Amino acid sequence: MKTKATQLYRSAFSDAPTQFAFAPGRIEFIGNHTDYNGGLVMGAAVAEGITVAVAKRKDRQIHLICEQGQLVETSLDTLELMQGEASWTNYPVGVTKVLLDSGMSMACGYNLAVVSDLPIGAGMSSSAAIELATAYALAALFGFEADKAGFARIGRRAENEFVGMPCGILDQGVSAFGQADHLVSIDCASEQYSTIPMPVGTHFWIFNSNKKHALVDSAYADRFKECHDALALLQHRYPEAKTLSEISPEQLEAAKGELDELLYRRATHIVGENTRVRAVQAALTAGDLSSVGAALTASHESSRVNFENSIPELDFLVQELSKDANVHGARLTGGGFGGAVMAFTRAEFGLNHARVVANAYCEHFGFQATILHTRAGQGATIY
Repeated sequence: MKTKATQLYRSAFSDAPTQFAFAPGRIEFIGNHTDYNGGLVMGAAVAEGITVAVAKRKDRQIHLICEQGQLVETSLDTLELMQGEASWTNYPVGVTKVLLDSGMSMACGYNLAVVSDLPIGAGMSSSAAIELATAYALAALFGFEADKAGFARIGRRAENEFVGMPCGILDQGVSAFGQADHLVSIDCASEQYSTIPMPVGTHFWIFNSNKKHALVDSAYADRFKECHDALALLQHRYPEAKTLSEISPEQLEAAKGELDELLYRRATHIVGENTRVRAVQAALTAGDLSSVGAALTASHESSRVNFENSIPELDFLVQELSKDANVHGARLTGGGFGGAVMAFTRAEFGLNHARVVANAYCEHFGFQATILHTRAGQGATIY
């Protein structure tokens, strides 16, 4: 990817880059929409991701290029949201603004080229990958220091405050803290990170529905508001609860009559999801992969029924994967409303098994699902 990034940079800017950084996409293993509710999540960085190549300019201009788009020009003096085909630049430009607000000194602008081997719009957080890669590269280029948690927060701030997507820390945190053959566990209330070894002989298969989601334009913001509306009502009974994730299943059931049916289902998903994350952590420690898989599939069912962030294409993929004895469990991965399904499998699950699922999907919906066999990989890094 470094060679590819260099080639794109040279073709756009007729010069050589001086700094490179890589950040991976991520799988949301379990913990759906719990991050911005102060809950527990588990994810894995993947081998695929985004590489950026950068170098300083002599003026205050910022020029950005990606493989799929035209050159976009802006300036340190006009760090504003872009629209249309240039909207992808909001992620690196947003990171630039947050870095400046955080004390990084930039006497000049920069050129930046972006290349990727990560499926875009598949729910594997290409947005967090470009944020982290940009943050690492610009910090190295202009002399700014932060730890992994700090870089994750910079990426999240760019997405929350500049792009306008009210995401939690899951995507950026997993991209920053990823470790080969490990899961990343995050307590989002305290932003405490830990890693858990992947069970030997287990694999990740991603089935991209090719129903592309765009979370900024989707019901994501509605779910964010619904969760906080549910919390506000529950706080009348439980004023000590600062987040929805602090509500226990027993407390939620006792307060059921104080929520309307929709807010009760939204709260049921978040409260139940935190319980499922704890169950998965315990099952992984015990080597009980059957219980891990059951929790993953139950997570998807709650997404479908209670949180309503699944779609028929994702439901079909989960149903078909669940028929295979070599699949421990399957669920949507990421924000939902499109994107991809993750299958957590035995080593015996291979490409032929995956094609059976993909062919059934194509026959049912009339278009292809894209298959990706990936592994838990390293987090963001400077080249």
